[in-house]
Amino acid sequence: MHQSMTPGARRSRRPLAWLTATLAASALALGGAQAATAAPASSTVTHTVGASASATSAYWTSDRMEAAVDADRLVAGQSRGASQDVAAGAPATVPGRAPQTSAKPQPVSVAPVAHIGKVFFTLGGVDYVCSGNSVVSANERTVSTAGHCLNEGPGAFATNFVFAPAYENGSTPFGVWTATELHAPSQWVSGGDIDYDTGFAVVASPAGSSATLSDTVGASGVAFNQARGLSYTAYGYPAARPFDGQTLETCSGTARNDAYGTQSQGIPCDMTGGSSGGPWFIGSGAAGVQNSVNSFGYSTVRNTMFGPYWGSVIQSAYQAAQS
Repeated sequence: MHQSMTPGARRSRRPLAWLTATLAASALALGGAQAATAAPASSTVTHTVGASASATSAYWTSDRMEAAVDADRLVAGQSRGASQDVAAGAPATVPGRAPQTSAKPQPVSVAPVAHIGKVFFTLGGVDYVCSGNSVVSANERTVSTAGHCLNEGPGAFATNFVFAPAYENGSTPFGVWTATELHAPSQWVSGGDIDYDTGFAVVASPAGSSATLSDTVGASGVAFNQARGLSYTAYGYPAARPFDGQTLETCSGTARNDAYGTQSQGIPCDMTGGSSGGPWFIGSGAAGVQNSVNSFGYSTVRNTMFGPYWGSVIQSAYQAAQS
């Protein structure tokens, strides 16, 4: 999974088709809109998880993990708001950190990335699966993912939310980390605006451990309000055909603006549902700095995955979670 790749190369085998014609139609209406000159008013919505960590961990048996549905259906029919999140402030980058403990994943056929993993959660009585990444934070316990992987957008927050770093073929070498708080921009939570499809979870240590997530698996740096058109490497666990969600996949390429909108960017990639929430890195692959997540695709735009622009609104959601 970690072969070197040139910009534009793709490792997976099928395009995303996550959004229905409903979004495509609304996005087309915005195709000629000009970018706003200031970020819209926003607030971060924080949800405190009531269930105990032990109960949530016990919920996710190996059978439930295997049966979890990829969450691509959760963005079907989403639309965009009238305003867009642009770089309203100075570019900001927070460096990452290396693990501080000697814990190592069990040997597997292809080595996973310790800080990237699968996200499991329940919405509307259905068990879903997404991807996520440990990011640097003051609390050392923050995971990035897509907004639709923790909130219906608009609607209820997820229950039974856990992060399984370095997941591969049913193995969870670092255990499962249960969410205590879920954070997302109000544009997603209240309006389901796909251009803000990012969320952050604060997680608790697995039973029997007092080590933080960052100490255990490391944490990626994050960057906000960056230039457009950068080169990215994206990771995720695609679960819809032809993939099975059991191994980590990656794509890389140069981002282009969404022709149907004014904010999100697309990279050449054909990962499928289940890769939602997987990180986009600028810099040296998985050792780089995170600057977006896998979010959606169009049925009419082949071999392209789109991710939200990480501007000041998503930066505020990160600040609320990490502190």
